[in-house]
Amino acid sequence: MKKLLFCCLMFLTGCSLFVANPEVVIKDVNVTGLDEGGVAIEFYLSVTNPNSYDLKLLGYSYDLKIMAVPLSKGGARELVDFPGKSTTDVRLPVRIAYHDMVEILKRRPDPNHIPYQLKAGFDLDTPVGALAVPFDKSGTYAIPESYRPSFYLKQISDLLGELKK
Repeated sequence: MKKLLFCCLMFLTGCSLFVANPEVVIKDVNVTGLDEGGVAIEFYLSVTNPNSYDLKLLGYSYDLKIMAVPLSKGGARELVDFPGKSTTDVRLPVRIAYHDMVEILKRRPDPNHIPYQLKAGFDLDTPVGALAVPFDKSGTYAIPESYRPSFYLKQISDLLGELKK
């Protein structure tokens, strides 16, 4: 009986060894919008499946920190195919409320180098069953000029200057 249990355990453990985890790279980060609720950001990920067979993304979860301040958590159920031996681009949308941004502004960040950390996990369907693939990526982000407060202040100043003429 012990040999059968041992063989089953080795078989189940061995199956997960047949699946190589995909490699996830952050290609780009973009502010995609501003509205009354907050800021919409998208992380553009490049996912490389090193396996000879397809993997299927069933969903994901994420935890975003900016300047070490936890800002956003979430996830979604989304189906994406990752063909074997190829790279697939995936968008990961994130929403940050304005009241959460106050903590960042208090720290007076350099708008050209704002550090972020994205911890996320993909729930994958593989030929041998479900697989959770975590990843933890860090980088810096430069806020585009058109989203900086100084941009809007300059426009207001220019408008007031035109009105005085």
